Amino acid sequence: MTKPWASLLALAILATGCGGSGQEAAQATTAGAAPPPSLATVIEGEWRSPANRARDAHRHPRETLEFFGIQPGMTVVEIWPGGGWYTEILAPYLRAQGRYIAAHWDPEAPQEGTRKAVQAFKDKLAARPDLYGKAEVVVLAPPGNTAMVEPESVDMVLTFRNIHNWLMAGQAEAVFAAMYRVLKPGGVLGVVEHRAAAGQPADARGRSGYVSEEQAVALAEQAGFRLEAASEVNANPLDTKDHPAGVWTLPPTFAKGEEDRERYQAIGESDRFTLRFRKPAATAGGEAGTTAGGQP
Repeated sequence: MTKPWASLLALAILATGCGGSGQEAAQATTAGAAPPPSLATVIEGEWRSPANRARDAHRHPRETLEFFGIQPGMTVVEIWPGGGWYTEILAPYLRAQGRYIAAHWDPEAPQEGTRKAVQAFKDKLAARPDLYGKAEVVVLAPPGNTAMVEPESVDMVLTFRNIHNWLMAGQAEAVFAAMYRVLKPGGVLGVVEHRAAAGQPADARGRSGYVSEEQAVALAEQAGFRLEAASEVNANPLDTKDHPAGVWTLPPTFAKGEEDRERYQAIGESDRFTLRFRKPAATAGGEAGTTAGGQP
């Protein structure tokens, strides 16, 4: 029978042998704890489902998280993690030194599908306490329940392909304000979203699933964030963004079933923008000053 810490201990040993400094390893051994695994090691974890790992070519988890600047000792909130695609990476990576918090849907929502989805996520965590035993689940159900955690207690907030959902529900401003509130001054907001075609009018309701980069930046800046950097790591120039069922026409959803499936499979997953925002750090006088990343 596998002992509870076996998976992560093996990861930590492998990580030490794959680039961790001898000094760091010695310090960890002296302290009686193994060093945290590297991102690359966690992404190769045997616990990740084959279907999830197959999507790495489209979602680029290592490059994306490195662009956001994640570190193993951070407190990180993931907004609406769905079935836990990124949870399989983030929770084990942060377990040893950091804190992973999943801000999920309301488990008492009136929609049965929502309630079942939240329970399935919790069951996933409970099935592997060696990996997810320290993961925390809180509720983010705007507009009434947006507290999540204590204000200014989080190093990083991550959201993957959620802005269109907030736009459809008329909740985008409330969620961006909530994310800003929980971040420490100097904290990072990492955003990935389906990218609308250049020059396309902003879809205020997000019905196509595509959101203009300008619209996302405006929402973040309205909440107080500053855009620090953009990456094309999740770009897909093959995506024409004019599909009959919006972004859901493409994989992995294939909303049109077998109709033109091979063509959509060849396109791949959607074209996505990847943005890193920062909450301005406060100076001694309370004014916004230089951020932790050195950007004014």
